Formats: sequence, structure tokens, C-alpha cells
Amino acid sequence: MTRTDIRPATPDDLPGLARLWHRGWHEAHAAYTPAALTALRTEADFTRRLHALLPDIRMAGPAPDPLGFCAIRDDELYQLFVTPAARGTGLAARLLANGEARLAARGVGMARLDVGIGNDLAARFYLRHGWQETGTVVTDVDSSAGPFRLRLRVFAKHVGIVD
Repeated sequence: MTRTDIRPATPDDLPGLARLWHRGWHEAHAAYTPAALTALRTEADFTRRLHALLPDIRMAGPAPDPLGFCAIRDDELYQLFVTPAARGTGLAARLLANGEARLAARGVGMARLDVGIGNDLAARFYLRHGWQETGTVVTDVDSSAGPFRLRLRVFAKHVGIVD
């Protein structure tokens, strides 16, 4: 296995994944996310959320220092983050394709994902990979203090057989 092989995450991977997600989330989202939610986005909060997602996380890199991960949930490509060192290597595209394939294998025809309003870099990435922006939604996002209302951009893509 190489450093960039995509593999299922294990419980031993969670501390490194929580650090990656915490750093990546704050880098990508803190500038445009309400301060109250940003304050709740601690490493412990990301660890809690990763535990619930564990069966649906695929990652690349060693346990202490992962390079990236992709988590799916229901019909959603739920989270995708890579380290700054992995950007421009094609790893994000490979993790995205892996997530799309896992959704299709689950029987999902039309997948969805949400992007924070203001996260234009992520939006451009998904558009380049065939996702279509379909509008915005006000939804409850998970936090350690309970649901937090947030407006997000919504994207969709056919990933499986369409009837």
C-alpha cells in the first residue's frame, strides 16, 4: 500500500482524521461561518462526529498523519478534506470519485452535497467534477450544542443508474 492508497478508516485513524478535519474546516469555513458555530468546531467535536461516520469514511495516508478523507451519509457526499500538502496531487479527485462510486453502489442515483456559502474554492472543485449547483437550503447542521441553522449551497450529480 502506498501513502495515497484509498482505504477504509479504522478507529486508530480517528485522532489524525480529527486533526485534519479541524484544521481544514477552520481554514475553509471560519471566515464566513457564524462565530457561534465556529466556536463549537473543536477537535473534540470533529472526533465525536467521525466516530458516527466511521463505517462510511475512506482515507489516504498513515494513521497519525492522514492526507485526506471522504465520508458519505445516506445519499450525500458528506465531507471531503485533504491536507495542504495533498492539494494539486489528484488525491481530492480520487477521494471524490471513490465517494461517488460508494454512493452508486448503495443504490443512490442522484447524489447531493452541501457547500458553505463563501466556500467558492470547494464549489469550483465540485463544478469541475460534474456536480451541478441546484440552489440553497437552510438546514440544521450537527454541532456539540445540538442542531445549528445554516444556509448552504446545494449541489447534485447523477452517480448511479437513472430510471
